[in-house]
Amino acid sequence: MFNDIGALELVVLVVLAVLVFGPDKLPKVIQDVSGFIRKIRDFSESAKQDIRSELGPEFKDFEFEDLNPKTFIRKQLTENEELKEIRSSFDLKKEINDVADAVNGREPDTSVPAAVGGTDLLKKGDKPAEGDRPPFDADAT
Repeated sequence: MFNDIGALELVVLVVLAVLVFGPDKLPKVIQDVSGFIRKIRDFSESAKQDIRSELGPEFKDFEFEDLNPKTFIRKQLTENEELKEIRSSFDLKKEINDVADAVNGREPDTSVPAAVGGTDLLKKGDKPAEGDRPPFDADAT
């Protein structure tokens, strides 16, 4: 909860607490605040247990942290075996080069792997001759 408070900030908070509450009442205030925090934690844990018991046995491994969208997506992406298989079999560079070859009207080069020496999309293509017109794409205009 207070992971990012430095030593100087903690000293300032203690001095401020002593000035506001006084040295004689400060221990009682700290005791009351810690008791209040303990009651809130107990209440939230009992509420979580009630919800888990009401959901039934199929949700026994349910964690409330999974309701956070970032945590849910991360869990689904890392635990899904089918997605891991698809990700490992997919070669993005080869797919991009195949699409670039199809757009440019060339046959895909299957003899040379894309990672070794296939079409590189980052390099500029050869300039057309002076009399040649650039290819026209009716769908693009």
